[in-house]
Amino acid sequence: MDTEARIAVLVDCDNTTPEVLEYGLKVVAQFGRVVLRRGYGNHGTLAHKWQDALVQLAFTPCLQFQFAAGKNTSDIALALDAMEALFDERASIFCIVTSDSDFAHLCRKLRERGATVYVVGEGKTPGALRNASDQFFEWTRSGTEDTGQEMAAGEATAKAPGRAEQPRPVPKLRPRFVVEAVALLAANTPEGKVSVGGLGSYLKRADPSFSPKAYGHSGLLDMLKTYDLLKVQQEPGGHWTTYLAQQAAA
Repeated sequence: MDTEARIAVLVDCDNTTPEVLEYGLKVVAQFGRVVLRRGYGNHGTLAHKWQDALVQLAFTPCLQFQFAAGKNTSDIALALDAMEALFDERASIFCIVTSDSDFAHLCRKLRERGATVYVVGEGKTPGALRNASDQFFEWTRSGTEDTGQEMAAGEATAKAPGRAEQPRPVPKLRPRFVVEAVALLAANTPEGKVSVGGLGSYLKRADPSFSPKAYGHSGLLDMLKTYDLLKVQQEPGGHWTTYLAQQAAA
């Protein structure tokens, strides 16, 4: 019996660029098996810049004609197919590739029915769509993103001949909300500690776009070690916990 999670990747081709497609597939590969690949758009979109990308990555193009000027039928078709795939139990995880906030309502409806929803979009993606998902993955044209995933394929940056361009290091930041999260979660535990894994899950639920890399850290544990207000400790079982420094002093 196949217990692997089934994923539907649905792409709003009218709203994003083909370069994001391969990155989106790499992102969702960690969560299960992609069983549904569809790209939605009008004739002008699918017949030109999207044709090669959809064919190469085995996506089914879903051509939507515009029956009236200014009417985008692709969004409706994508939403209907998503709900149909959920009710037919063809997929339990949905990856919506778009930066259009109109899909926020679809994301909420899917999650209300028990589905997991990931959104892959560009930096312009509004907060309404980011927060409607279980996790948001940001793709940028430089080939980097803020969730610790690999560089998007095909995003090479032109460099001057004979001169290697060094990436600018992201400054290491310590946002206050991490301390507040530890204080909140640890208050409900007998020892006043919270597991680093549990903290990471909470931060992702609170902010689907959260990533330690966006603050200059390689991971959450590395990030926590830089805080003066927090302490980390490896427990006998090998897992890590964190707690407030003032608690340790007391």
